[in-house]
Amino acid sequence: MPRHFLRDDDLTPAEQREVLGLALELRAEPFARTPLAGPQSVALLFDKPTLRTQASFSAGIAELGGFPMVVDGRLAQVGVRESVADVTRVLDRQVSAIVWRTFGQERLDEMAAVSAVPVVNALTDQFHPCQILADLLTVAQHRGGLDALPGQRLAYVGDAANNMGASYLIGGATAGLHVLVGGPEGYQPDADVVRRAEEIAATTGGSVTVTTDPAAAVADADVVVTDTWVSMGDEESAAQRVQDLSPYQVTPELMDRARSDAIFLHCLPAYRGKEVAAEVIDGPRSAVWDEAENRRHAQKAVLTFLLEQR
Repeated sequence: MPRHFLRDDDLTPAEQREVLGLALELRAEPFARTPLAGPQSVALLFDKPTLRTQASFSAGIAELGGFPMVVDGRLAQVGVRESVADVTRVLDRQVSAIVWRTFGQERLDEMAAVSAVPVVNALTDQFHPCQILADLLTVAQHRGGLDALPGQRLAYVGDAANNMGASYLIGGATAGLHVLVGGPEGYQPDADVVRRAEEIAATTGGSVTVTTDPAAAVADADVVVTDTWVSMGDEESAAQRVQDLSPYQVTPELMDRARSDAIFLHCLPAYRGKEVAAEVIDGPRSAVWDEAENRRHAQKAVLTFLLEQR
């Protein structure tokens, strides 16, 4: 059976470190590994709007020696025109891996259950594990390398109930980070996610803190992170969400509560004047463009790791 990467804890702490180390290698030498030489194809299936995911996976697959086969989910209508299982059985005879950006995590789980090739989560409503690997890579880049990752304090503020909040908790705990999440009532992470992150943190030396106080979350942080307040599918409640989340905007004043050398991350797209002030995301402590680039290196490493498990 192939290995899949469906959520952050599909990698053990040791495997996560191995993938991050490979990502550093591939960032330094982009063509050091070519597991897709041939070229072999990788299906990139998109049900949601995409920029960074499509660009980074497409460029990365090409650098690995492969061909990125982009499949428009609106045309394929996975689960409507054909079942998830039938689509999977068609694709896995054509490609060496499947990357899917979709809605419910259960769709991805259903695909992985029948796929003969590795399946990679490029984003679901529940998790965004490739983004967290890119963020961990960015933290290592700016905070002293992989050996410096354990013990870093990462503060995520805003909508803590979304996929980014969940993946920061689980992926950050896997890396041994102290993950602090600040969000208002009604925007708190799922209890099962928190419990899973706490279980992992107990084995890695990390920790998990959930609070409603953004200032407390950010205090002495090495890394400050936020995400858009209105994710895909939340448009109808946009006005209420902006009202509820406005105290969690990452302003220069909030950043000043973090360490003086703290960096700011955002998975993008960003909306200046809402979840983050322009002075922060466009300022000297912002590492968002390194973060966006690191999607390519992290995803190349994940694909290489999974393909080498076969």
